[in-house]
Amino acid sequence: MGLALLGCVGALKELRCLLGLYFGILLLLFVTQITLGILISTQRIRLVRKVKDIVQKTIHNYHANPEETAEEESWDYVQFQLRCCGWNSPQDWLGVSSLRSNASEGYRLPCSCYNSSATNDSAIFFKIPLPQSSRLRPQARPEHSTDLCVVPANSYTYPEGCAQSLQKWLHNNLISIVGICLGVGLLELSFMTLSIFLCRNLDHVYGRLARYH
Repeated sequence: MGLALLGCVGALKELRCLLGLYFGILLLLFVTQITLGILISTQRIRLVRKVKDIVQKTIHNYHANPEETAEEESWDYVQFQLRCCGWNSPQDWLGVSSLRSNASEGYRLPCSCYNSSATNDSAIFFKIPLPQSSRLRPQARPEHSTDLCVVPANSYTYPEGCAQSLQKWLHNNLISIVGICLGVGLLELSFMTLSIFLCRNLDHVYGRLARYH
């Protein structure tokens, strides 16, 4: 909104400096987007490996530090939205020391892994609320954010890892993502063209407009 206001003020007040600044910022954004696109396409394997390392670290340190829950809440939100569990599979959670429990009790997993559509019986699991401090207010925290659930061995959890779910989501929405990126890029190019045109022909354009009033 601030960038659009900058362009409007520059055009209405006939200020070449603001129009030039507007053009420069748009050009910087456009070049940054192109650079990010090239880096993502050429460094895709390294990027996936980096994301995998971050996720596995988050899983390994789950509830290890009650003072730092932002990453855990973010990953729980991803699991809940993508309907997945762990990075590769739900087995990723079984080696987490903070989630270990008695074999007779069942497996402890984040409640974001629980597949509520698999059964209507809410008695097969129970939540283990844990005290935690978070910057989010309690009412703003997702329902499945950081609770633990004890699930039986027959596992009413999402069977698929989030790596596969994320790949499926990207594949299913690839056309939409590319279309949005192209649309934003063309819009930025059109605004850059308009701003540089006004900047170079400001006196001529407003001189012609003044004749009609």
